[in-house]
Amino acid sequence: MKNITLICAGGFSTSMLVSNMEEAAKDKGVDVVIRAIAESKFVEYENDTDILLLGPQVGYLLEEIKERYVSKKMKIAVIDSIDYGMMNGEKVLNDALNM
Repeated sequence: MKNITLICAGGFSTSMLVSNMEEAAKDKGVDVVIRAIAESKFVEYENDTDILLLGPQVGYLLEEIKERYVSKKMKIAVIDSIDYGMMNGEKVLNDALNM
C-alpha cells in the first residue's frame, strides 16, 4: 500500500482532487491511502507518506521540502497545474504511482 499526501495552501482545495484520485484507484484496484492537508500540518504525516504531491499554488516550496525530507526517501513532486485545474484524479494518480 502506498500513502500519498497532497499539500496545498489551506488543505481544502485538493479535497475534490483526492476524491477523484480515490475513485481512479478503486477502478484500477490500486491499494492507496490519499489525504489532503495544509502544508503547515505535513509534519504530522511525514513518517506516513510515500509520495508527497504539492498543489501548484505551493509549488515554490518544492526545493525546500526536498531538502527538508531528503532522508525520508519519499517521492516529491508538484502536481501539473492543468491536471490540477481539471481535477484529473486519474492522471495525477498515475503520475504519482509512476514516480
